[in-house]
Amino acid sequence: MIRINIGLGTLVVGAGFWLLWGTVPTAVMIGWILLVAGFLFWKGRTITEVWAWSTLLVGLESFAWPLNLMVQLKSAATAPSDEEMGTVLSAVVLGLFASVFWISFSYGLFKRAWAAPATTPPINTPPPVKPDRPHHTKKR
Repeated sequence: MIRINIGLGTLVVGAGFWLLWGTVPTAVMIGWILLVAGFLFWKGRTITEVWAWSTLLVGLESFAWPLNLMVQLKSAATAPSDEEMGTVLSAVVLGLFASVFWISFSYGLFKRAWAAPATTPPINTPPPVKPDRPHHTKKR
């Protein structure tokens, strides 16, 4: 079951990478997918950890999306048009919102995955035995 979740987590992170960079060479995309799959296989001991790492990577990709767009627009022309500035503003707002959401979500999953197991008493335990009363001796 954990291997299925590693595959799905890799698919989600790979889709985020594709959305971030747009058209990338196939070799780069395959390399990223193999890198993410290996990382999730290495670090994900439980399903919760696999999804915690996956959502953290998606959050980092969401944070990098507006930065990538700004670099692309800066290299394209000396002064961006009003339409390009609107696109950058939308990317910053949506990217910041999405990155905060996914990183917060991953924090909750990490907290759940790494929490100490609660100590609960076994279900079928007999009630505790009361100690005998100490015998009082009379003083003479």
